[in-house]
Amino acid sequence: MNQRTARSSAASLPTPDQIADSWLGRYRDLVDDWDAFAESLGRPLPVALWANPARISVEALTELLVEQGLSPQPIQGLPNALNLPPAFRAGQQWWYCVGLAHAQEAVSQLPVTLMDLKPGQRVLDMCAAPGGKTAQIAFALDNRGTVVANDISYGRIKALQGNLDRLGVLNVTTTQSDASNWPTAGGQFDRILLDAPCSSEGTIRRNPSLLQRHDPAGSQRLGPRQRALLRKAVQRCRPGGLILYSTCTFAPEENELVVADILAECEGRVRLRTVDIPGFDAAPGVTEWLGRTLPPELARCRRLWPHRNDTGGFFIALLEKEAGLPAEPEPELATLAESEHDEWLDGLLSKYGLPDDYWSRYRINRQTRRGLHLMAADHAPPAVPPAEGRGIFFHRTNVRPPKPTTSGALLIGPDVTRFRLELSREQRDAYLRREIFAPTPEQLAANPPGQVIASYRGHVLGIAILHRSGVIESQFPSRWSGRTSGTD
Repeated sequence: MNQRTARSSAASLPTPDQIADSWLGRYRDLVDDWDAFAESLGRPLPVALWANPARISVEALTELLVEQGLSPQPIQGLPNALNLPPAFRAGQQWWYCVGLAHAQEAVSQLPVTLMDLKPGQRVLDMCAAPGGKTAQIAFALDNRGTVVANDISYGRIKALQGNLDRLGVLNVTTTQSDASNWPTAGGQFDRILLDAPCSSEGTIRRNPSLLQRHDPAGSQRLGPRQRALLRKAVQRCRPGGLILYSTCTFAPEENELVVADILAECEGRVRLRTVDIPGFDAAPGVTEWLGRTLPPELARCRRLWPHRNDTGGFFIALLEKEAGLPAEPEPELATLAESEHDEWLDGLLSKYGLPDDYWSRYRINRQTRRGLHLMAADHAPPAVPPAEGRGIFFHRTNVRPPKPTTSGALLIGPDVTRFRLELSREQRDAYLRREIFAPTPEQLAANPPGQVIASYRGHVLGIAILHRSGVIESQFPSRWSGRTSGTD
C-alpha cells in the first residue's frame, strides 16, 4: 500500500499543563476526571466515516478499507460508521470522491440518530452546512419526502449542495436564510435539527489552535443568537414534534442555560425528553453553573466529554412540543417548472438501456437554463423562503450533445445496461485526476465512441468520453477530486 497521509498535528496539540492553565480551567468542577480530560485533548482525533446506505453497506466499505491495508474499527452505537487513524485523509480516496462514504466526527453523527426519524416526516435542518447531518436525515427518510436544509451563508450553502450532490441526496431543498427569522409561511415540521453555531470548544482535538485564539466571553455573545434560533425552532415545530438542539462546545452558557431559558418562556408547551445514547458514555446535563441553579430536568440533556468516548466534546438536548396545541395550516408549495422533458429523458432511456418507466420514481424539473434537476417523486418544497436548489442537477442540456452530470451518472449508473465502461485500478486513478488515458482493446471493442458511464469494481465513478481517436477523456469535476496521485 502506498497510502498518502496528512502531516500529523500531534506537535501542536496541547499538553495537560497547557490545558490546566488555559480558559478550559473554568470547567474543572464539571469534569468527573480532570486529568483524563486534559490528557485526552492532547491526542489527535480518529477519522470517522459513515457508509452511504444508498450505495454501499458498511460491511462492503470495511472490505474496501481492509484491502487498502487499513484497519477500520466499528464505532459502538453507530452501526453504519467506522473509525480510521487520525492522520488518514479520507477526502483523497476514490471511494470518498464518488460518494460511497462521508467523513463526519462520531459525536456529530449522534443527533440525527436520536430524532426518531421515519419516512413521511417533514424535516428542517436550520443550520445545515456542510451537510453531513442533512444527508443522514435524508437517508433516514429513505431519500424520499421533504427535508429543508437551511444556512445563513451562501458560500456554505454551495459546500452543502456539493456534499448532497456527491452522496446522491434527492429529497432536500436548500435555502439561504437567517433561521431565527424563518418565515411562518414556510410551514411547520415534524422534526427540526438545530445544530447551533457555537464557540466550538469541543473541537480542540481537531483544531488545537482554538486553545490560543478562543475568547471565553464569546459564549455570552453567542447565547442570545442561540436562544433566538431555538425559540424559532419551537415555533416552527408541529404539535407533538421533536427538536434536537446540539452544539460542539463545553460552555453551559451555550447549552443548558439556553435550553432552560426557552423552556421557561414556553411555560409547559415544550418538555425535555431524556436522551439515551446506546454505545456512548454520556454525562447528564449541568443543573448548577456559576451560582445559578437550573431546573432538575436539565439533567435529561447529555454531554459527551472527550475522555469518556475518545471523541470531541458535544452537547445534546431533545425537546418535545405538546401534542394538544393547535397546528398551523399546511404551507404553500413551490410551483416548479415541470413541463414536458420527453426529448431529453427518452434520449437517456434509449442510450443507456433504462426501463421505460424509469422516471416515474422521480420528480424532474428545470431549475436553471443549464438543464434538468431530479428530486424524489414525493418531494414537496415550500414556496418560501426561496430555494437555492432542489434535489440534484442531473442532466446538462445546454451542451451538444447533452450529458448527465457526475451526480446524475452516479445516480442512474447502477441501472444502465449499455455504454458502461469498467476501468482498471490505473485507469480509475487517471480518471479521478481528470486525465486523458488509453482504453484496452477489449474496452474499445465493447463500446462505440461517445459518452460512457465509467465504473470501477462495479461502483460508478461518473461520465467519460470515448473519443474516435482511441482515448478516454475524464469528465470528473475538479471540485470533487481531492486526489493528487493514485492510491489504494
